[in-house]
Amino acid sequence: MDKLLLANQVCFPLYALSRQVTALYRPLLEKLDLTYPQYLVLLLLWETDRVSVSDIGDRLLLDSGTLTPLLKRMEQKGLISRTRNPADERQVTIQLTESGRALQEQALNVPTDLQASLNLGNEPLIALRVQLQTLLDQISVIK
Repeated sequence: MDKLLLANQVCFPLYALSRQVTALYRPLLEKLDLTYPQYLVLLLLWETDRVSVSDIGDRLLLDSGTLTPLLKRMEQKGLISRTRNPADERQVTIQLTESGRALQEQALNVPTDLQASLNLGNEPLIALRVQLQTLLDQISVIK
């Protein structure tokens, strides 16, 4: 029965940690008038502009039911534009607007401020990120 103790589950600390880290992002992102999922989309677009909705979903592990309303809200805020492919109306490309690009400069301190909130040095933070990414990659292979 020890297998069913909450303290012995890997799922709970991951779930709780995700919620807590997202909560730490909230005040940092409120200054930019962004939600955490919007921030993730912008991070991706700041790396590579002009990305298909399906590519965004694949990279962020979000389904279209979650992603479509998120992108519509970002378009209404003037951060992105959505363009349908004339050859295939099902394909939509997302591109940053000037406002979306300008927000990158304002967001530069978010990672540093979050790291300070976590009270982690560079090496422990990098090690944690590598471990989490390795676990995520392993789970992705199973699916």
